[in-house]
Amino acid sequence: MKRVILLLLLVMALTSGKTTMAADMDMDMDRFEPETEFINYTEMGLVLQASEIVQRPEDYFSTQSVTVRIESGKFRGEVHEIENVLSDHAYYDIIVEEGQKVSLMIEEYPDGGYNVYISDYYRMDSIIYLLGAFILLVVLVGRSKGIKSLVSLGVTISAVLFVMLPLILRGFNPIFVSVITAVLVTVVTIFLVAGINHKSASAIAGTSIGVIVAGVISYIVGNQASLSGLSAEEATMLMYIPQGIQFNFRHLLFAGIIMGALGAAMDVGISIASAIDEIHKANPKLSSRRLFQSGMNVGKDVMGTMVNTLILAYTGTSIPMLLLFMAYETDLSKVFNLDVIATEIVRSLSGSIGLILTIPITAMIASYYAKENRVTKKKGHKENEVI
Repeated sequence: MKRVILLLLLVMALTSGKTTMAADMDMDMDRFEPETEFINYTEMGLVLQASEIVQRPEDYFSTQSVTVRIESGKFRGEVHEIENVLSDHAYYDIIVEEGQKVSLMIEEYPDGGYNVYISDYYRMDSIIYLLGAFILLVVLVGRSKGIKSLVSLGVTISAVLFVMLPLILRGFNPIFVSVITAVLVTVVTIFLVAGINHKSASAIAGTSIGVIVAGVISYIVGNQASLSGLSAEEATMLMYIPQGIQFNFRHLLFAGIIMGALGAAMDVGISIASAIDEIHKANPKLSSRRLFQSGMNVGKDVMGTMVNTLILAYTGTSIPMLLLFMAYETDLSKVFNLDVIATEIVRSLSGSIGLILTIPITAMIASYYAKENRVTKKKGHKENEVI
């Protein structure tokens, strides 16, 4: 009997303990629930005063007392004292000085109150100044063609931001979308800069074929090498976007290779087509074969620098990683076998192969069209003489 009573008491104690524990857990959860909802957004601010950095004795953080004035939005003109917490990490710390512009995070509550934090440096002024210098130089040097180049740049940016990326975000095949975008950008850019003529048509055909070949090569080699397409942190973050789209990250990688090779291929294509057109105008008696050889000679000179430019552009972003491997004396075979490095190698070499193939394709098409255009003009001229 005593054992039964003890057992009942033990069960009651455990039950009450669990109930108390559950109640305590509910109280703890309620404690962490936000009391009120708020909205946050970014405004520009100006640092009026900034103290020296002070090390907190009780923890590992440092602080900086900052006085800021909000320079935009509905709270413009208001001044706030902010404790700027620093973690001694160069990437995350925002150390400010007096007179410096900063981005402020505003947390606004339904009752009208709000909190202000320093979220980042304000960089838009520097970007606008640099953009202004770029536009000014393009117009001064290029004159009318410079203006056309700026228009084509606007078309390219618009095509990427408002056509290519939204379609990919809606689930369309990235390779198909990138090819269509690349051809569209090529047609508009070259027609704007060089006019609607056989020279532009040759450059468009050569560039488009070269870029598509680069995409095909990257697709074949990337699949054989089992590239994941997740070598960049941003690609991994796409797994958690609110749209819930399941991306094929290899296809995203190949789409990036196609768009990355487009700029250099357009440069080569229009350079060779223009060179052949000028040579033909200077000496119309040259045969198609001779024009093709001249175009190839120009292409070989351009190829030497363009291939270096393309590879250096792709590998330049990997310098910190390569230095890290060198610092730890990692074996080169292991380095080149890593997904992130193999991805950049495939990207660079595929783009370079597409660039190289653009040269003979454009030279062949341009030399053919130059002679065909000359023959057509001669026939038309004779008919006018007869008339």
